[in-house]
Amino acid sequence: MSLPIILITGQLLTDAVWQPLLDAWGDREVTVSDNRSDDTIEGFAQRLLDNAPPRFALVAHAMGGFVAFEVMRRAPERVAKLALISTLASADGPAQTARRQGYIDLVESGRFDQVVEERIPILFPEEKRSDARLLGIARQMAADTGADTFLAQQRAIMARIDSRPRLGEIAVPTLLIWGERDGITSRAHHDEILDAIPGARLEVVAGAGHLPTVEAPEVVVPLLTEFVDG
Repeated sequence: MSLPIILITGQLLTDAVWQPLLDAWGDREVTVSDNRSDDTIEGFAQRLLDNAPPRFALVAHAMGGFVAFEVMRRAPERVAKLALISTLASADGPAQTARRQGYIDLVESGRFDQVVEERIPILFPEEKRSDARLLGIARQMAADTGADTFLAQQRAIMARIDSRPRLGEIAVPTLLIWGERDGITSRAHHDEILDAIPGARLEVVAGAGHLPTVEAPEVVVPLLTEFVDG
C-alpha cells in the first residue's frame, strides 16, 4: 500500500501548480492542504495535521515549505518523507519585507490584478515570460486565490519565524528541488537547508524558475514519484 501524500501549496498558487503530479498520482491517496483558511503559518500547519492521516509523505512548495517546517516542529513522528520545492528556511529580511509591503499597497489601492504581473519576472526565466500556457496558469491561480486570501497569506509569511535553528532535528528522508532560474529562492537558500538536514539531497532543475512542477513536469514528477516510493 502506497504512502498517503499531502501537498502544501505556496502563496498566490492553487491546486493547479500540482496538476502534473495529481494526474500522475491519480490512483494514490493525495490531499492538497488548505492554504486559504488561516493567516498564520501555525494555523496552516495545525489545520493540515488535524485533517491528515496518521502518517504521510509531505511535499511542500514555496510558502508551503514554511508550513512544512512548522509541521515538523509539531508532529515529526507523523511525517515519513519530506520534499521541499523552491523554498527557504530563514525569516524575511528587509528587502523581502519591502517587496511584500509593495504587494499589500497594490491590493489596498485596488490593484490586486497587478500583483501577479509584478511577480511574473521573478516566477519565470526571461525566455518563458511570453509562454502563454505558463502565464495563463500563473494568472488564473492568482485570480482564483483572490485579494483577501492573498493578504492573509502575506500576513502569515511576514510573521513567520526563522526555521533554521531546528532544521538539524529533521530526521526523515528529505528531498530538495530547486529551479536554477528561480527569481525568488536561491541556491544558497537550498544549500543552507541541505547542509542542516542530515542526509538531505538537492536536485537542481535546469532552466526552471519558481514553478518547476508546471515548468518541467517531465523532470519533477519522476523525481518525486521515485522519492515517495523509494
